[in-house]
This record gives sequence, structure tokens and C-alpha cells, in this order.
Amino acid sequence: MRAVADGAAAGASGVRHGAALVAYAEAALGADEAALDKARGAVLAGLGPEALVDAAAVIGNFQRMVRIADSTGIALDAPLDLLTGEMRRELGFEGFGSAANTPASGAAKRLIGRLLSPLTRKTFRLVGAIQRLRGRSTARPAR
Repeated sequence: MRAVADGAAAGASGVRHGAALVAYAEAALGADEAALDKARGAVLAGLGPEALVDAAAVIGNFQRMVRIADSTGIALDAPLDLLTGEMRRELGFEGFGSAANTPASGAAKRLIGRLLSPLTRKTFRLVGAIQRLRGRSTARPAR
């Protein structure tokens, strides 16, 4: 999560070629064509043409989802707000414009969120580990 919030941390994320992928995502959302060409080239060189297409599709899909959510004013649901509030504050997500769609948490909710934060982090790590294991078993064969 920190790598998403802070592109400079992407190299230490544990994701193969994470820094190149984050640079590509950031360049794709910017207006600097030279930076986009450089970032696209780094993903192509490091991961190959299929991964470049997959990364472009993921960027496009997330951009679409964010625009839909922002335009409709979708707020985080109460359980997700409670469980991720501390993490979102720590990562600076509250500074994003769409954070205004979710009402500010009261003191009791913030306290409960802080108490649940260690469990939430462990749960996210467990889900990530399960997804990585699933990814290994369902990975596409090399061409």
C-alpha cells in the first residue's frame, strides 16, 4: 500500500519491477509524453509486451472505476471505513479529493479503528499471500 501512496517506495514493495510499474502508472495519468514513453519502455524491457498490455489495461480500468466512483460520490461503506481508517490516514489517502465522499469518522470510530489496525494489517497480508499463491497456480504459461 505504501508503494501506491508513495511511488518512491515502489522499489522496496516486493513486487517484481514494482518501481517501473508505478512509474508507468503515474506517467500514464500525467501529461508528460516523454515520461510516458520512458516508463512504457522500462515496463516493456523488464516485463515484456504481454505485461505491458496487462499493465495498460489495469491502469485504464482503475481510472475508469475511480471516475465512476468520484462522479457518483460513492463513499466507503461503514465496515471498510472502520477497518482502514488508521491505514488511510497513515498513508495520506485522506488528502485525495475523493476522500471528501466519506464523512469524517467520530472519535469512537477512530479509537475502534486503531484497536483493530493490527488485525486489519495481518488480514491484508494474509489475503495478499493467498492471492500470490493462487497467482502461481494459475499463472499463464510462458510463450
